Amino acid sequence: MSAVVRTVRDIVRDARAARIIVEAPDDEVDLAEAYAIQAELFTGRTLVGYKLGLVSVAKQRQMGLASPIYGRVAADMLFARTVPIGAFIQPRCEPEVAIVLSSRLESDATPGAVARAVGAAFLAVDILDSVWSSYRFSLAQVVADGASAGGFLLGDRCIDVQAYGVLQLFLDGEVVAEGPVAAIGEWASNVAWLASAVGGLEAGMIVFLGAPSPAALLRPGLLELVGPEGSLLTARIVEAIA
Repeated sequence: MSAVVRTVRDIVRDARAARIIVEAPDDEVDLAEAYAIQAELFTGRTLVGYKLGLVSVAKQRQMGLASPIYGRVAADMLFARTVPIGAFIQPRCEPEVAIVLSSRLESDATPGAVARAVGAAFLAVDILDSVWSSYRFSLAQVVADGASAGGFLLGDRCIDVQAYGVLQLFLDGEVVAEGPVAAIGEWASNVAWLASAVGGLEAGMIVFLGAPSPAALLRPGLLELVGPEGSLLTARIVEAIA
């Protein structure tokens, strides 16, 4: 491990531990090194799935990529219906759809195999969090920081992963983010790419498919995600859990 890689790793690790915001360093690592940092900093946590980012082809081209990026999801990142905002550094939120796999996906899985392996789909909220000041970072820096994975909410009603319609995220009755489900893109192809990138996906894993809209600032209040066919996810965002 080079000195530059160690520097970036230590900055992310220490900032996460202290829950502080830091300026992104001028020193840069490549994408493979960033994923290695992400994996090392995840050591000791229980892996329950992954989140996909940059799922739009247009966004990928803008970033010089031919694929999405991913972050690991730990069991301790899953929240029920109360989320303490104090658990995060600079939280933002995105409306999403997530799938739960009913069978293992091998690393050479096709999009068709992905579609057959989906046990259920749910509305979801990705609570982004970043150590990098004002979310200003390079591609490698966001990957090293877990693809800004902070926390996640899952709905309790299955939805059709192929559903058309709009995801609308409300905070205290105000729409803070919205976008069409179709903007998530070729989700089965993205999950097949993910399976290849991580050496396969186990049955029971959750995959958050990416957001169809920009993220919104998260603050205390009632968070409501309205999806296709009247589906609904609600959570209370609080300062802290008593």
